[in-house]
Amino acid sequence: MTIPRTIPTRAPGVGADEPAGPEVPPSGSPLVADRVTLGYGARQITTDLDLAVPAGSFTVVVGANGCGKSTLLRGLARLLAPSGGTVHLDGKDIHRYPSKEVARRLGLLPQAQVAPDGITVADLVSRGRYPHQRLLRQWSAEDEEAVREAMVATDTLGLSDRLVDELSGGQRQRVWLAMALAQRTEILLLDEPTTYLDIAHQVEVLDLCAGLRTERGYTLVAVLHDLNLACRYATHLVAMKDGAVVAEGDPTDVVTADLVAEVFGLPCRVITDPESHTPLVIPRHHHQKENR
Repeated sequence: MTIPRTIPTRAPGVGADEPAGPEVPPSGSPLVADRVTLGYGARQITTDLDLAVPAGSFTVVVGANGCGKSTLLRGLARLLAPSGGTVHLDGKDIHRYPSKEVARRLGLLPQAQVAPDGITVADLVSRGRYPHQRLLRQWSAEDEEAVREAMVATDTLGLSDRLVDELSGGQRQRVWLAMALAQRTEILLLDEPTTYLDIAHQVEVLDLCAGLRTERGYTLVAVLHDLNLACRYATHLVAMKDGAVVAEGDPTDVVTADLVAEVFGLPCRVITDPESHTPLVIPRHHHQKENR
C-alpha cells in the first residue's frame, strides 16, 4: 500500500481555525442541539429544535424525504451555522472550536462526496489523518496504522492503489467511510451511509458501525432511509417530521403503527423481528384486489 509521508491535504469540511469559546454546563451528551434553527437563506428547515445525542449510542435519525434529517446532521457537523440556538460539542459551542479540534473529535461521512481527480484510495483515506498533523509532526507510524486499520475494517485494503473515480458506487462508499474512520474520532456522523450499497453490503457497513460503538466506544449519529434497518441497529431512534423531532428513544418504545402513519403517511403493522427482536414494519396495501 502506498501511503504518503508528507502532511496530507486538508480533509474535506475542515476550514480556518477559530478561538475556542466558553464552556457551558455539561449535559452528559457529547453533542447537543439547543433550540437550533437551521435553514438555507430565508427558508427555515428546523426551528428551536432540541436534541441531545446520548454518549456511546448509535443514534439513527429517520423521517420522510425533506423532513430535515440531513439538514440537522449538517448542523451537528458544523457544516451549517444555525441562525438561532447553539450546537454544543463536549460542552462548548461547536462554532468556537478551532476547526482542527472539531475534526479530531468528530468525523463525518457526508451524503455527497467529491474526490479530487486522479487520487488513489490510499491517498484519500490518508486525508483522514490531516486533523492530527502538526507543523513539527508529519506522517508517523500511528498515522500509517490508523489508515491501514480503517481500510482493513472497510475491506478496502485491496483497493489501495486504485483510482477512486474508477471504483463502483459501493466501493467508493466504503473508501469514504475508511477516511472517516482514519480520523479516529470518538463521534462519527453518517449521512445515509448505505447509499449505493446492496442489502448484503448495507448490513456489512451497519455491522461495522455497531462494532465501533460496542468495541471502541464510539458515539454514532446516522441518517437512514430504511426504517427496519434503523430499528435493528439504533440504540436511540429519532423520528422527524416537518423539521421537528416528534419522537425519540429506544426503537421498541418509539416505533408504532401510529408513529409510522404520522411520520411517513404509511399504513402498516409493526411486529417483532424474529431475528433481531426489534420492531419490524410491515406495510399494508392501500388497494388490495378482492378475489371472488
